[in-house]
Amino acid sequence: MSATHAALTQLLPLAGDTFDKNKVTPGVLGFIVFAALALAVWGLMKSMNRHMGKVDFQETPEQAPARTTPTADNPA
Repeated sequence: MSATHAALTQLLPLAGDTFDKNKVTPGVLGFIVFAALALAVWGLMKSMNRHMGKVDFQETPEQAPARTTPTADNPA
C-alpha cells in the first residue's frame, strides 16, 4: 500500500458527507499542466522581449516636399 493510498483512506472518512464523489477537481495533474503552461508563456515572453530589443524603431525622416516657384497664377 502506497503512502498516498494510506493517507486517502484515513482522510476521506473525515470528509464525511461533504465529500462528493461526482465532483471533478483538477488535482495534481491540473497543477502540473497549469505550471507547464505558465512556464511556456514565461519563456515566450522572454523570447519576445529579446527579439523586440533587436528591432530598430527609428523611422527614416520624410523628405521635404519639393518647393514650387511662385508663378503669375499662383503667387505663393
